[in-house]
Amino acid sequence: MSIMKYYTEMHKLVAGIMATDGQAKNIPFPAAAERMIEMIVGCRSAGKKVIFIGNGGSAAIASHEALDSWKNAGIRAMAFNDAALLTCVSNDCGYEAVFAKPIEMFADHGDLLIAISSSGKSASIINGVKAAVDKGGRIITLSGFQLSNPLRKMGQLNLYVPSDSYGHVEIIHHSICHYVYDMIAERNKR
Repeated sequence: MSIMKYYTEMHKLVAGIMATDGQAKNIPFPAAAERMIEMIVGCRSAGKKVIFIGNGGSAAIASHEALDSWKNAGIRAMAFNDAALLTCVSNDCGYEAVFAKPIEMFADHGDLLIAISSSGKSASIINGVKAAVDKGGRIITLSGFQLSNPLRKMGQLNLYVPSDSYGHVEIIHHSICHYVYDMIAERNKR
C-alpha cells in the first residue's frame, strides 16, 4: 500500500466515525466531539477527575491523554498503567480485573471514565467500565472493529471507528482525544 493510499483510507475512516449516546441514538461526529469536551470540562467544574483505561497501544493513548488532561487542560486525570499495579492486580485477581480493582479503589461518584479499546471486547476494559458504573461514574467509550462490539453500548457517549486495523483505529482514537484536549486548552486561554 502506498503512503497516499494509506492516508486516503484514514480520511475515509474519519468521515465514517459513528457516535451514539447511552440510548444508542446516533449523534453526528462533530456534536459528539463537543459533547466529549463538555463531559471532560464538567469534571473540572464538579471537582471530579477523568480516568483513562486501555490495553497495549490504547494504554499508551490512555497515559498520554491523562497527562495532557492535567498538564494542558488543568483537569485532574489518571491512567492505571503502572507496571507494579498491572502485574500485582493481574497476578492476584486475574487480568480481567486489572482496571476494575483500581477503579473500585480510586474512582469517586461522578468521575468520568474514558475506556479505549480497538476491539471493544477486552474483558479488562468491559469490567473496568462496569466497576465505574457501579461507583456512579460516567462513561465515554472509544472502540473499533465490529460494529456490534459490547463496549460501544456501555457509555453515555460512544465513538466508533469503522475499521479492523489496529493502527488505523488507534491513530484515530488518539487524534480524537488530541482534538478534544487541544480545544479545551484553547478555550482555557480565553
